[in-house]
Amino acid sequence: MTAAELTVGIGGFGVIGEAVARRLDAGIPGLRLVAVSARDREAAAGRMAGMANPVPVVGLGDLAALADVVVECAPAAMFAEIAGPAVEAGRIFIPLSCGALLDHPALADRAAQTGARILVPTGALLGLDAVRAAGEGTIHSVSMVTRKPPKGLIGAPHLVQNQIRVDNLTTALKVFEGSARDAVRGFPANVNVAVALSLAGIGPDRTSIEIWADPGVTRNTHTITVDSDATRFTMTIEGIPSPDNPATGMLTPLSVIATLRGLVSTVKVGT
Repeated sequence: MTAAELTVGIGGFGVIGEAVARRLDAGIPGLRLVAVSARDREAAAGRMAGMANPVPVVGLGDLAALADVVVECAPAAMFAEIAGPAVEAGRIFIPLSCGALLDHPALADRAAQTGARILVPTGALLGLDAVRAAGEGTIHSVSMVTRKPPKGLIGAPHLVQNQIRVDNLTTALKVFEGSARDAVRGFPANVNVAVALSLAGIGPDRTSIEIWADPGVTRNTHTITVDSDATRFTMTIEGIPSPDNPATGMLTPLSVIATLRGLVSTVKVGT
């Protein structure tokens, strides 16, 4: 092990976690996968077939004792089991369920005491560098309009609670309008990007979100508009949904890899 090497543990071995693990197993200088966790440990161990260096499948809370960097890509309900030990141990913690950070505000204060770092990846979004830079001045407003193929929204708590059906749509339907805080509560598997945007800018209560179930799109589309004293801009990204989990995009695991590379790269582009 070299002095510059960081060990990595992955909390959650689903579509995203497995993709990140396989990229690490293929080799990234300065990073070494040492453990993963999953609800079904036997199945997770079986899915490591073909990996050059299979690693142990451990409990969620055990990752922090084994790895310098803990990546969380599990269902939001399991967030605290991964985040708590990682922060207590002073690790670098990379959460994909960043919406859960809003329900655990004490984590940031505790991280300041233990020396932990909480790094929220860009995920399936774009332009967070520009939003953060604008935030060093005065941001007047931030809004995001999300359009997703209806099947990627089926089962979202907001739809279930409000008896909104999207399975037989022929035209686009706006299924939510409100704050980023409320959006992630209603769509925890779909719009963690809204929280990432809000944390980069003016916070979850002032960031406005619209969510549309749109049978006319085949990609997860996010359009962000920012107005500040230094700049005004609008950005649109069209992410290809994962074939194994349409609620998330294929860019998300790549964003995690890019974040990990940034921890060990001698040249880093962007903030």
